[in-house]
Amino acid sequence: MDVQAVLDTIAADAGRGDMVFPTHAEIALRVRRILDDPDCSIDQLHKLISAEPLLSARVVGLANSVAYNPSGRVSSDLRSAVSRLGFNTLRTLATALVVRQMRDMSGAPEHRALAARLWEHTAHVAALARVIAKRITGQDPEAAFFAGIVHEVGGFYLLSRAAAFPGLLTGNLDAWHEHGEALIGRAVLNALGVPAPICTAIEAMWEGYLALPPESLGDTLLLADELAPTESPLAELSDMGRHGVAADIDVLIGEEMLNSILKDSAEEVASLISALNA
Repeated sequence: MDVQAVLDTIAADAGRGDMVFPTHAEIALRVRRILDDPDCSIDQLHKLISAEPLLSARVVGLANSVAYNPSGRVSSDLRSAVSRLGFNTLRTLATALVVRQMRDMSGAPEHRALAARLWEHTAHVAALARVIAKRITGQDPEAAFFAGIVHEVGGFYLLSRAAAFPGLLTGNLDAWHEHGEALIGRAVLNALGVPAPICTAIEAMWEGYLALPPESLGDTLLLADELAPTESPLAELSDMGRHGVAADIDVLIGEEMLNSILKDSAEEVASLISALNA
């Protein structure tokens, strides 16, 4: 099989917008479009989110997480949850629902299993990126959270199409790391309307160069990816597991500081992952 040609075909399909999403994802995309309207109101959001039980549950769950509710006062009121999270976080959550629906679009059982592992990796990277942005790189935590959610959308789209190309994921996937990840990723990010600064950060992650000291949004993603306990299965299939970043994180940040950050933020990360997986 000419893997490169297949990846080019899949990227071209995504570039034409030939992506059909389930109902849950379509409503989430509508929420994102409303959030981009400068005249958007809390009432509009509340009405639309209320019509989608899955998204409603995600909103309330995230609003009650340690990351967004350090006081621990639990609320089941959707309107209050919408107000607490704010538009940027709601945009991230709506996008997370779209990405999870992409996970479920994979046809063959073995592809769904890979997609489930890729989502687990995604959730960890997103949660860690938010913490690293606050504690290490000084980036906007919500932008980092959003970037973590979408950094593997190309991989999810690949897995959703893999059944149409038997043998694609059983052969040599070097072409994915060398060319396909960026090619398909760019097409899907564009189709989803992901903002340019987020795309730039993901491009930096694909390049795999970590600045000294780490300070950009791209650096934030690279660190989160390296620290996530679950690797991307596509990185493993491409023989790129855990060696995409040359620098030693302990040397960059200091082992004591890194351990302190991970320990202090463990509850926050766990709460975010739980909310994303609910």
